[in-house]
Amino acid sequence: MSQRRVLVVDDDPTIADSVALRLRAEGLDVQTAADGPAAVAACQKRRPDLVVLDVMLPGFDGLEVCRRIQADHPIPVLMLTARTEETDLIVGLGVGADDYLTKPFSMRELAARVHALLRRADRVAQVSDSVLAFGDVRLDLDERRVRRGDEEVHLTRTEFDLLAYLAARPRVAVGRDALLTELWGWGDEAGSRTVDSHIKALRRKLGSELIRTVHGVGYALEVPR
Repeated sequence: MSQRRVLVVDDDPTIADSVALRLRAEGLDVQTAADGPAAVAACQKRRPDLVVLDVMLPGFDGLEVCRRIQADHPIPVLMLTARTEETDLIVGLGVGADDYLTKPFSMRELAARVHALLRRADRVAQVSDSVLAFGDVRLDLDERRVRRGDEEVHLTRTEFDLLAYLAARPRVAVGRDALLTELWGWGDEAGSRTVDSHIKALRRKLGSELIRTVHGVGYALEVPR
């Protein structure tokens, strides 16, 4: 397999260089960018396999970078943020981010998150042709498209993977820790908010009745009997 390409975007050269150094030591081909326009241009030219993206950037911020690169060609995105408020997290995930790390973070954890996202992207690429239908929602695993009735619904990469995981286990309650482990490659109590934010996004796009909260456990996909 060819060397995986990662773009690191941060306007702080100390952080950008440190992250790049660690990821290169992990065997990855790393390029850096220091502002929003440069990040978008690098994605269009180089087609990285993953982007490590700071939220606060000159030119335009990381949220706008994420919107633009996901509209052009979906890429796994790990966001770096100094913000911990849930509203900021939901906004960040809503534009297509797959995971996030709050500063300060350890390089070991960042490397683990990067590898987990790359492994998940590989697993998705190996999915065989299949269409799942539940109620008026159709999930095409091969084309990675979702329709509700006659309308196509745009989901981020992570939203699609989460829906597909639950759809493969209809009516089965799946815990947050299990979802974190299976879809993000890690699991801890703090990560519950990541799962909850993606569930909120799916309910907003596909209807609040689609995914049931199982109190004390996690979530289950509701399908007509």
